[in-house]
Amino acid sequence: MTEYHAQNKAKLISETRRRFEAEYVTDKPDKYDPRDVERLQQDDNWVESYLVWRHNIVDETLKMLDESFQWRKEMCVNDLTESSIPRWLLEIGGIYLHGYDKEGNKLFWIRVKYHVKDHKTMLDKKKLIAFWLERYAKRENGKPVTVMFDLSETGINSIDMDFVRFIINCFKVYYPKYLSKMVIFDMPWIMNAAFKIVKSWLGPEAVSLLKFTSKSDIQDYVSVEYLPPHMGGTDPFKYSYPPLVDDDFQTPLCENGPIASEDEASSKEDLESDGKETLETVSNEEQTTLLKKINLTEHTSKAEENEKVDSKMKAFKKPLSVFKGPLLHISPAEELYFGSTESGEKKTLIVLTNVTKNIVAFKVRTTAPEKYRVKPSNSSCDPGASVDIVVSPHGGLTVSAQDRFLIMAAEMEQSSGTGPAELTQFWKEVPRNKVMEHRLRCHIVESSKPTTLTLKDGALAMSDKTSEDLYLQFANSRRESDFSTP
Repeated sequence: MTEYHAQNKAKLISETRRRFEAEYVTDKPDKYDPRDVERLQQDDNWVESYLVWRHNIVDETLKMLDESFQWRKEMCVNDLTESSIPRWLLEIGGIYLHGYDKEGNKLFWIRVKYHVKDHKTMLDKKKLIAFWLERYAKRENGKPVTVMFDLSETGINSIDMDFVRFIINCFKVYYPKYLSKMVIFDMPWIMNAAFKIVKSWLGPEAVSLLKFTSKSDIQDYVSVEYLPPHMGGTDPFKYSYPPLVDDDFQTPLCENGPIASEDEASSKEDLESDGKETLETVSNEEQTTLLKKINLTEHTSKAEENEKVDSKMKAFKKPLSVFKGPLLHISPAEELYFGSTESGEKKTLIVLTNVTKNIVAFKVRTTAPEKYRVKPSNSSCDPGASVDIVVSPHGGLTVSAQDRFLIMAAEMEQSSGTGPAELTQFWKEVPRNKVMEHRLRCHIVESSKPTTLTLKDGALAMSDKTSEDLYLQFANSRRESDFSTP
C-alpha cells in the first residue's frame, strides 16, 4: 500500500511538471521567474505541497501554480532581502517570527495594533509578509507555522480587510501547506462581522484552522513560555531592530565537557556516557582484541542478555532518515526522538558525517539552552569521518516538542587549527553564505521510537557493566538498526 502511494505520488508530480512546462511555460517563458520554474522541476516537496492543497487534482494544481508563480515574480520574492523592507517597518515590530506553539510549529506574529490602514504603505507591508514567509520556507521546507493575530488594544483604524485577505491568500495560494492554524487573540466585538467575511475567504475546509481565543484559553495552543505577559505568559522577549529577529537559537548549557555544578549521580552518568562515546571511536583492531578477551561462557551469557535487549528494541524500531547536505550528512533528518520520563530513555544521538575533502567545523545551538547538554557542541569533523553528538535533558527538565536544535557547519582551510581558540576565531570570521544550517525538532515517544537515535540510560547506569559489556550492547544496537554512513 505504501509502495503504491509512493508510485502514485511520483506519477502525479511528474505529470504536473510536464503539463506545467507544456501548457504554461512554453508559450510565455517570461511570465514567471525562471528560478521558480527550475525549482519546480527539482523540488518534489514543493510540487507535492501544491498537489496536496488541491486534493491531487492536477488541473486545479496547475491553475494554482500559475497564480502563485505570477505573484512571486510580481513581488520579486526570490530577491527579497532585509534591505528590501523600509527600516521603519522593521523597527515597529508588527510582523515577525518568534517562539513555538504546543505542537512545535513556529509562531508568526501579526501585532494588529501597529498596523494603520494606508494604501501608500500597503505594498511594503505585503513585501514584509512575503519576506518572512519566504525566509522561513527556505529554512524549514514545508513545516507549518501558526499565525498569531494579536488584536489586543486594536482600534478601528487598524482594521484593514484587504491586508487580512492578502495574508489568507499567502497560505491558500502562495505558500500551501504552511498554515497550521490561525490563532485570533482578544478580538473586539466590532470585528465579529469582519471575521465572518474572513471565514468565507478561507473556505469550509480551512475554517477549522481559525481559533478564537482570549487570555483564559490561549494556553490551549501556546504554552506560557512563548506567550507575552499581556496574554498571561512569561516570555521575556522584547522585539527590537536591528538586528533582525531570527530563530531564537542559543549555545546549549554544556559545551564539550561536564558541568562542574552537577551532583555526584549526574557526574557518574557523564563518565559512563563518555565511556560509551569513547567505545565508538575505538579502532577496528582494538575492537577485535576487545572481543577476543571475552570467554565462551561470558559470550553465551551476553548473547542471552542481548536477545532480551533485541526483543525490546525491535518494538521500538523505526526507519532511519538522513539529511544529505553539501558538507554534512545528518541523521536523523528532521526529528530527535526522546523517550518519556517513564521509559527512562532520555539521551538521543545526532550523527554527523563529513562528505567533503576538508575538515568541517560544526556547532550545535538550541532554542532551550537551559534544558540540554550537548556533547560535543562545538568541534570539527575530519574528511570522510563521522562524529556522534549526545544530547540529553539537564537536571530533570522536560523535553518539549517546541524545542529546536540548529546544526551549523562550514569548511575550514587545511592549514587551520581545530582547537577551541581556533574554532572560536573561525566562527567569527567565516562568511554567513559559507555556513550550512540544518534544523531538528524534538519528539517525545511514549511507546515506540527509532532505537538508533536514542542511548539507553538504563544500560549505562548499571554499575556491574564492564567495558566489554557496553561495547557488545552498543555494537548490537548498531547492528540491529544498521546505522551506516550514507
